[in-house]
Amino acid sequence: MIVYLVRHASAGARANWQGDDRLRPLDLRGLRQAEGLVDQLGRRQFDRIVSSPFVRCVESVVPLAMARGLAVEHEDALAEGAGADAALALFRSATVPLVACVHGDLCQELLGEKTKKGSTTVLEVTARRLEALERLLPQA
Repeated sequence: MIVYLVRHASAGARANWQGDDRLRPLDLRGLRQAEGLVDQLGRRQFDRIVSSPFVRCVESVVPLAMARGLAVEHEDALAEGAGADAALALFRSATVPLVACVHGDLCQELLGEKTKKGSTTVLEVTARRLEALERLLPQA
């Protein structure tokens, strides 16, 4: 199964946000990065978009969802701190290629390295392995 693993776009510094961090939105750079995903993934094959329910993740894939006429499905398995096992179970149960918008902690757990905000890693996920096929830099 192909999974386009998107680390949410830029949302400013956590330390500068007052209130529930789950509600922290994208900043201006992040909004540009989200729009850039439309062009970056425009010719790619996927039929589903799933996201952490945190606002910054959802906002990162809304332009892509609108361009494709797809809904953004909120998945607690992709929330910050949910862990790689929950995400892998979701990916392995998928029946169609999908875009998954997640947080940096999950990217690091799955890939063994930090990724840039707004970047996409193309993964092949099977029952036994996870392989990074391609890394796409953020568009803004």
